[in-house]
Amino acid sequence: MSQARIWTGSADFTSGSSTPFGTYDSDNLFKSDAPKVASWCAKRLGYPIIDIELEGENFFAVFEEAVSEYSSQVNQFNIRNNLGSLEGQETGANYTGQSIIGSELNNVATIAESYGNFANVGGRTDIKKGSIDVTSASQSYDLQSLYADVSESGERIDITKVYYETTPAINRFFDPYSVSGQGTLNLVDEFGFGSFSPAAQFIMMPIYEDMLRIQQIEFNDQIRKSAHSFNIVNNKITILPKPLSDYKLWFEYQVVKDRRENSTIITPNVVSDYSNIGYNFADYSKINDVGKQWIRKYTLALAKEMLGAVREKYSSIPIPGSEVSLDGSALRAEAQTEKDNLIEQLRENLNEVSKKVRMENEAAMVDQQQQIERAVPLAIYVG
Repeated sequence: MSQARIWTGSADFTSGSSTPFGTYDSDNLFKSDAPKVASWCAKRLGYPIIDIELEGENFFAVFEEAVSEYSSQVNQFNIRNNLGSLEGQETGANYTGQSIIGSELNNVATIAESYGNFANVGGRTDIKKGSIDVTSASQSYDLQSLYADVSESGERIDITKVYYETTPAINRFFDPYSVSGQGTLNLVDEFGFGSFSPAAQFIMMPIYEDMLRIQQIEFNDQIRKSAHSFNIVNNKITILPKPLSDYKLWFEYQVVKDRRENSTIITPNVVSDYSNIGYNFADYSKINDVGKQWIRKYTLALAKEMLGAVREKYSSIPIPGSEVSLDGSALRAEAQTEKDNLIEQLRENLNEVSKKVRMENEAAMVDQQQQIERAVPLAIYVG
């Protein structure tokens, strides 16, 4: 059986060979901290009272992994926190350590544009205008065959507005400032001004009187007359009442194919999802002391896990007349618990400073401040 190597009490860090990936080898602070962290971990594991079956490169490897794990957890949080603001930005930029101030409203506005197409109030699809010839001999017309098959190469169209309405009621509404047809002469007499006013008389009427008069005209046309109307189903329109003369019927429409294609925006080479947003490993020298302490603890947990794996391989060591059992499985279980606790603690701390939580806290602070101010007695001025 091969002999396990033992920690000698110190180790020298060499850039390019001491760590597996060399991610932080160019960081002077990382290089100076690596031997210190290795020595601290070994002593926390029991050195020099007991032998530690690890070498310097083992400690350097888990130290590099711990820094990367911390950076990864922070970056994952920042991606979730800032993806909405950075979506659509060009890829290639590194946002690590940068403050991202943006708004989610851009995405909301983009989505709303699609709804604007259906509501006929905007959007990314052109609203076109067309017409057909209406004759007194027919009430029903197929807009798809009469217009779309000719003008839109047979593409399906969606009618958004038909210009077939009665004459607006306001056109038959007498001037609200004139006495003509409104019985305002009686009002003038009631005021006692009938024998004094000139030929032209003006009375300012409330606005609701105008609205009621317009509504009366429209209801009269709708109930007592054959009101102008139409019914459209599957682009087949029926004109009501039956036309008495020939004229052009105008309408607005959208091409269904254009609306479907324009409803989705596809932009290449931009931030699109979790996988291509630019967050790189953080510079170790720029991590604050709170983060460095977390890294040290996580390094110790990783070292303990590695030591447990080594001791499980050498589960017992023969000695004269007996053998010594090692605690490999116990170390690994303990290390896993410590790792899980550290990750959970870090995620909780990060979530507590998310944009959503901060806004909720600020709103709560405003409410509390208002309650405090309401309890302050108002000054009474005595003249």
